[in-house]
Amino acid sequence: MHSLPSLSNFETYQAWRADASQYLPVVLDIARSHGMPYADPHLFSTGTNLVVALDQGLVLKIFPPILRDQFISERTSLSQLRGRISVPIPEIVIEGERDQWPYLVITRLHGILGTEAWPALPEDQKERVLGEIGETIAEVQRVPLGELSRIEPRWDQFMLTQIEGCRARHARLGLPQRYLDGFDDILREVATLIPMNTPPVILTGEYIPENFLLSRETGDWHLSGLIDFGDVLTGWGEYDLLGPSAFMTAGMPRRVRSLFRGFGYSNADINFTLKRRLMALLLLHRASDPVRHICIEGWQQKAGDLLELQELLWPI
Repeated sequence: MHSLPSLSNFETYQAWRADASQYLPVVLDIARSHGMPYADPHLFSTGTNLVVALDQGLVLKIFPPILRDQFISERTSLSQLRGRISVPIPEIVIEGERDQWPYLVITRLHGILGTEAWPALPEDQKERVLGEIGETIAEVQRVPLGELSRIEPRWDQFMLTQIEGCRARHARLGLPQRYLDGFDDILREVATLIPMNTPPVILTGEYIPENFLLSRETGDWHLSGLIDFGDVLTGWGEYDLLGPSAFMTAGMPRRVRSLFRGFGYSNADINFTLKRRLMALLLLHRASDPVRHICIEGWQQKAGDLLELQELLWPI
């Protein structure tokens, strides 16, 4: 039986994951041990964990011990959402563990990964898909929390932690000083802007192109699957509007309106207070990196400060 290594840190894990001669024997051994087919193993390069398609129908997802929390999040989310939302998600076929590395065998969804399909979509189809993403976010958030109510950190503690390291993190990531200058003002407003103790909802935190699938039906493109639930937490629902806002709406009014309309917000809801709250949430997001993630060409030349940036991201 092939063993999984004991790795001291995330960097050594990444190096191990990058070497097929290291991970492939283990992948095939796990598949054989469960009588799973493995005719055409294929590594998915995106994401953090080791994710390998065994064939056209099954995927093996292996989590290193240092990311066990992601395994718990993925397993619990897939179980809680199963049968409760209209967009397909993977189904758990097998759950196991080897050498303290937990893993899931899940069904493989049909469709084209968003990162491949999205750039080539006609503008009207992008608006359509964004509306469906907004609807899906709202649908997921109507699902009862179930066991996800135990996921840590809790929303209020998560926000406090993010606030404490916010300015230093963005300075380290290279956010220009003119935006950092507005941090003190917006962080002072967080307590009144962002609800901390309202009933939480399910948040994936990552409605971004690499985490969904698209399919073309009768000429129109549609959202056909959601994948990757390793970073699920619970909290204030607008947090999940940030991924599409940064990666997909590109500051285009019709796209923004489509996303928000799908979520259940009218044009009148897209007011200054909402934009200010979204700006604060964007800066506090666990994966926030405006320099690299905001998909508006030349946005740093178009927005001189955070106030101008929020108007650029969410125009009425």
